[in-house]
Amino acid sequence: MGNLDVRWQHGSPSSARNTDPLIQVHAYDEHTFILRQNKAVHYEAPFMFLLCGNERALLLDTGATEDAEQFPLRATVDRLLADRLAAHPRDGYELVVAHTHGHGDHHAGDGQFTGRPDTGVIPVDVDAVRGFFGITDWPKQVVRYDLGGRVLDVVGIPGHQAASIAIFDPWTGFLFTGDTVCRGRLYVKDFPAFVDSIRRLVDFAAARDVTWVLGCHIEMTTKPGRDYPIGTTYQPAEPPLQLPADCLTTVRDAAESVADRLGVHVFDDFIIYHGPCTGAVLRQAARGLGNRLVNRVRAIRKPAG
Repeated sequence: MGNLDVRWQHGSPSSARNTDPLIQVHAYDEHTFILRQNKAVHYEAPFMFLLCGNERALLLDTGATEDAEQFPLRATVDRLLADRLAAHPRDGYELVVAHTHGHGDHHAGDGQFTGRPDTGVIPVDVDAVRGFFGITDWPKQVVRYDLGGRVLDVVGIPGHQAASIAIFDPWTGFLFTGDTVCRGRLYVKDFPAFVDSIRRLVDFAAARDVTWVLGCHIEMTTKPGRDYPIGTTYQPAEPPLQLPADCLTTVRDAAESVADRLGVHVFDDFIIYHGPCTGAVLRQAARGLGNRLVNRVRAIRKPAG
């Protein structure tokens, strides 16, 4: 099986001098690809996932940028699928574009797939997600979605955003959790729904052989409890993308412990934002400005000697 020992591109002190590819592609195996958007294109640098079965492929999320020149997602996906189909020929191979949730930094690139043959793009509203996957008892029902020899388990996990879903892939053991569980700031829109979702997610994972939990962002540093500020385009001290399966229990316990307390709650691998947290958001903006100024100084400073 593949590996996740990856040095993810983490930006540059100067966006103008950033030489990373616009999209980093990591082939976990010949059927599984993890993509990350360049931080110089958009500071969110979200991760996207391409899972290939015998009959169709699933692209999970389309990033934070619409423009195909700045962010050539379709061209990248087309190349990956063409290479795979050259090795495993199929007629009428489908592509399904789905989303971990409905925030703009995860579906901005949807329009690139308009008119692509044998392609369906699932809208980001709850009714569309329920209808496509056949979820009749939202969000509790677990349904299966078959890519052809690769059957995924799908369940609703609202709280961060109303249409949030988690997907388990038995082929890799990956549990994809979007922004609900990741190494970063967990913004909670509906806290009772979030706690319920995390509790169900713990049970969901316990019944499956989860190898790693994969969110869609890295916003933490390698220092426990310390995040990079919003807007950061250079993150040289990033921890790994993947989290162990027991992180779900940690998030559940943390969420339960602060359920009756509005505010920002800091934990080693994530930070829970419970409520508007206006002051904290303003402080984040100030931190981000300071961080960008420091990086600009670093970028123009001549090397010693």
